[in-house]
Amino acid sequence: MFALVASMGTASMHQRGDPMMRRLGLGMSHAVCALLLLGVALVRAEDEKANWINLTDQGLKAWKLPNANSTADWAVAGQVRLSEKNPKRLEYDAGDGILVNGPKGSTANIVTRESFGDVELHLEFFIPKGSNSGVKLEGLYEVQIADSYGKPQPKASDCGGVYPRAELLPRYHYLDEGHPPTLNAARPAGEWQTLDIVFHAPRFDDKGSKTANARFDKVVLNGQVVHESLELATPTGHAWKNREVASAPILLQADHGPVAFRNIRVRRLP
Repeated sequence: MFALVASMGTASMHQRGDPMMRRLGLGMSHAVCALLLLGVALVRAEDEKANWINLTDQGLKAWKLPNANSTADWAVAGQVRLSEKNPKRLEYDAGDGILVNGPKGSTANIVTRESFGDVELHLEFFIPKGSNSGVKLEGLYEVQIADSYGKPQPKASDCGGVYPRAELLPRYHYLDEGHPPTLNAARPAGEWQTLDIVFHAPRFDDKGSKTANARFDKVVLNGQVVHESLELATPTGHAWKNREVASAPILLQADHGPVAFRNIRVRRLP
């Protein structure tokens, strides 16, 4: 095709004596170039599509409990909605494509069967009023999911926040303010919401010493950037003392309230 463009270009030069032929030759050259660019764009789009791993197209097969193969009381649904009797609960119909944390709205967390380091993650979530969940990269670095619609000054514990460090005893309490979202992009409970994350894992030398901190390059909630170039010196929550690693499974939190997920997909970054 490149040879064709070149030959057409040469032909157009030979046709300089005829303005109409010259315009025709240039027009055809431009059309072929446009087709070439379109072809490159389509190939690139197919390559990008091929690199994504879909974590919901086979129900719960891509997931497990952190220390077992079972997925406990998680359910696979085709539809999900707020309960008519209780807006703090979810109802769902059997089907495909949606993962729900069970009929009680509280069960064990699940993790991916595969481990990921540098990764781009996309997911959609659905929560009822007052609910609380989260997604943890490498099971250690949490982006919060919560019913935070309308809060004028969201905290790190609100939707889109990067969770604070915390201690479990003598009672659960925060050690810092974490990283609140730069704006409140949360939608009302009972609506599907989107979360897109670009994450870089911590770096280690040959002896296992950390040489670079974990980093959220970007966190986008419902199409709005809520974090950018955010470096994390430690894991979040009460895991802040845990050993950091270069690669580990992604965790979905399920023990803090009803939540549903769909269109979960990831791709490893080069």
